[in-house]
Amino acid sequence: MAHKKGILLESGTNELEIVEFGIGKNKFGINVIKVKEIINPVSVIQVPHAHKNVEGIIELRGEVLPVVNVATALGFPPSENPKSDKFIVAEFNKQKIVFHVHSVTQIHRISWDQIEKPSEMYQGPDSQIIGVIKLNGEMILLLDFEKIVVEINPETGINVQQVQKLGKRERSNKRLIVAEDSPLLRQLLHDTLKEAGFQFIEFFENGRDALNYLEDIVQSGKKVEEEVQLIITDIEMPQMDGHHLTKRIKSNSALSKVPVVIFSSLITDDLRHKGQMVGADAQVSKPEIAELVLLIDKIAL
Repeated sequence: MAHKKGILLESGTNELEIVEFGIGKNKFGINVIKVKEIINPVSVIQVPHAHKNVEGIIELRGEVLPVVNVATALGFPPSENPKSDKFIVAEFNKQKIVFHVHSVTQIHRISWDQIEKPSEMYQGPDSQIIGVIKLNGEMILLLDFEKIVVEINPETGINVQQVQKLGKRERSNKRLIVAEDSPLLRQLLHDTLKEAGFQFIEFFENGRDALNYLEDIVQSGKKVEEEVQLIITDIEMPQMDGHHLTKRIKSNSALSKVPVVIFSSLITDDLRHKGQMVGADAQVSKPEIAELVLLIDKIAL
């Protein structure tokens, strides 16, 4: 994974690198930024009464890590050649997890606008697919690893109880924009932000749609800061990612006054500088929704 350092030094290019891996004959992808290392399988200790998608645990350099069988999570049959399987050690949402896959092939550098949103016709409400990449005559499916983990352990997801612990809150007239591609997370954010008192929230499926909305406000002659008091954005989104969205907002004099908070599973000590480089006003790691609410209170116009 040595050459992933190049993309770590850049920000706002609307590009990403994905590790292509296989489950059976299907090709899938994971953002390189989430990948710590790729190793050959090691002995897994089974844990009694674990979730059906969890094979067990391994020890890796002193850390005890859970192993998730991706084939089982996707409803696919087991590997036909277990000796060639791989373990992808990933980190997001402030936790490390090992994903057991059947093969790892190569790394691709692509633009987010090459990633198509899955059609509702084949996606369904329980789908773990967040994007479809057409590359060299083949299709690579970008997996929603956060959803796979939340299905195993709901406590890792956004929890409205965090907001309830803040106590009774006044209704707010602040107008918020949220760019988030996951339907599940859009609904959770809607519910928790409403609980926190925010009544006026516009949701967008990607950064491009959110930017178009903001630019339309400018074109109409209205002052953006009177229409929108804060923007919340995920990082990983088809068409336009959150870093590029933030860069475009902060480089536009008509939009730059509006605070931008990046709310993503990819906020780590190693990656925080990427949000700073594009001018984000704050960055919060999912699923810390209470911290997000307090930040909105503090920096919304």
